[in-house]
Amino acid sequence: QVQLVESGGGLVQAGGSLRLSCAASGRTFSSYAMGWFRQTPRNEREFVAAISWRGSSTSYADAVKGRFTISRSNAGNAVYLQMNNLKPADTAVYYCAGRRVVTTSILENEYDYWGQGTQVTVSS
Repeated sequence: QVQLVESGGGLVQAGGSLRLSCAASGRTFSSYAMGWFRQTPRNEREFVAAISWRGSSTSYADAVKGRFTISRSNAGNAVYLQMNNLKPADTAVYYCAGRRVVTTSILENEYDYWGQGTQVTVSS
């Protein structure tokens, strides 16, 4: 069993940056692919970024490519999402997710573990 706890959300002006962190418990974290998703009250949860178990492979939603960077520390049992040049459209609750395989996925239903989410609000 893996538990995920996100942190780092907050209020930021457009053009600013935030770094989200996801702390994971469990000895098998290093063998899991990890992802970030986000959800607004009006929309379904959507894929943001994912990273493979060793960090050698990453994928991003088109809306965040070039602005967001996902990374991980297996020694530290953590995954991160660096968000630069934030836009009001990035406002959402951001969720960390883990899946019990080593490869990435953009599909929500292919993830086995979820955090409670952290709010990101970008003002114009």
